[in-house]
Amino acid sequence: MTATDPRSPLLPTPPGTAYTDPAVFAREQARVFEAVWVCAARAGDLPRPGAFRTVPVGRESVLLTRDRADRVRAFLNVCRHRGARLCTEEAGEVRRAFRCPYHAWTYGLDGRLVAAPNLGELPAAERDRRGLAAVHVREWLGYVWVCLADDPPSFDETVRGAVADALGSADAVAAYGVDRLEPGRREVYDVRANWKLIVENFMECYHCATIHPELTGVLPEFAEGRAAQADGGRGAAFGADVDGFTVDGGSGFGRLGGVGEDRDRRYYAVTLPPQVFLNLVPDHVIVHRLLPLAPDRTRVECDWLYDPEVLASGADVARSAELFDRVNRQDFAACERCQPAMASRVYRDGGVLVPLEHHIAGFHRWLADRMADAPAGG
Repeated sequence: MTATDPRSPLLPTPPGTAYTDPAVFAREQARVFEAVWVCAARAGDLPRPGAFRTVPVGRESVLLTRDRADRVRAFLNVCRHRGARLCTEEAGEVRRAFRCPYHAWTYGLDGRLVAAPNLGELPAAERDRRGLAAVHVREWLGYVWVCLADDPPSFDETVRGAVADALGSADAVAAYGVDRLEPGRREVYDVRANWKLIVENFMECYHCATIHPELTGVLPEFAEGRAAQADGGRGAAFGADVDGFTVDGGSGFGRLGGVGEDRDRRYYAVTLPPQVFLNLVPDHVIVHRLLPLAPDRTRVECDWLYDPEVLASGADVARSAELFDRVNRQDFAACERCQPAMASRVYRDGGVLVPLEHHIAGFHRWLADRMADAPAGG
């Protein structure tokens, strides 16, 4: 970042190369995404033993599944024989084991090597040693989180701590019962922009009056540019004539069971760096997961989560989900307009943050600390 006049209300952003340079992106993959807890999938995407998903995490492909004891397991998606990709599909189901399509080495749902052609006499200890490489895994908020680091950071201090910083308490999110909610809609967006542009966009609302007419219609204070997550624990209030968090401001559904009157008619936004956005409203929760694929390409998976009884009743969630789908498309289009300019000589030294965006500097500091201190991986 370049220095600015200390009397100026503008703060510098990272330089353009931070959003375009493949070397920077590779270091982020190694030092950030392979070193911290990453939200990989919805636990419900693994409904039974043998169900699996493959997810890109940093430079690796991670294989998620459930074993026979119904425990979630995570492994590097690499056969230990010659390095072939074990599962080539994004999702699927096996009956008892994963079989490498190259030489038929076969692994149990617990990752142990159970069969290999012409190696019937392989000692048990060698079979154990040649099992799939395990990845640290845990479940929280109904999602599967993984960490590729040998010695992962404290989940409570980093992930739950980020919630506490944003909402005033790590337990505040428990009122929404996210782990028992079910997806009423899922959208996957292929965004032609660097992942950091998407994070920065989500954190501020300086742009809201310009590109989000539906959102500012429901949350009028956003038209003033003040972001809900700029101040810990503060939610944005619905407009006086707004009945629900829907595309037209019409009524939604009843409050989620644990949401009290103090959080009724309010929207809370939480960024869990590096790649999760939580959006909390009284009757549903929206979760974004960012999966960086290239310096200028990011996959965003977005779930709209509702009370199972609402979905079982056959209720139409379209008006509810449509609001944030429009917000997503408006935001991602804006990020894609910015991405080409990151390579411009004009942005060689970066841009600036106005006072309404100053809290984004906290994300930049968080990232810089990890880029400087985390192990490079290998």
